[in-house]
Amino acid sequence: MNGIGFSGSGVGIISLVPVFMVVIFVIVIGGIVYSIFTHAKNASAAKETVFARVVSKRMDVRHHTNLHNHDNHNDVGHAGSSSRTYYYITLEFDNGERREYVDVKKLYGLVVEGDTGYASIQGDWIVDFQRQMGGQPL
Repeated sequence: MNGIGFSGSGVGIISLVPVFMVVIFVIVIGGIVYSIFTHAKNASAAKETVFARVVSKRMDVRHHTNLHNHDNHNDVGHAGSSSRTYYYITLEFDNGERREYVDVKKLYGLVVEGDTGYASIQGDWIVDFQRQMGGQPL
């Protein structure tokens, strides 16, 4: 038997490595293309201003860790990590519909649940919120 293989099969594990590498490559490239497409779609969308109420806010923290090996005296690598926080604001409109938007203009800390006002929406992004003083129930 040449190489490491499954019992009774002629396919070795080593021959599957290129297949896994191609699959991972396709997934990574697909994710990058999807991100570029989504950003372009939102950036080119028409802005619309609608009256709405802030019904919820949430954060999504995503972590990423890399192991970096360095050729030094004791051949010790170190782990590098990073994180990114995404902010979301959910609005409710006059017709009762609710929709969550990505906060791209750092509005998260400026609005509270229950605020009513005029929201500027661009695709999946919320780009402005002008609070109405005195509030108006929806």
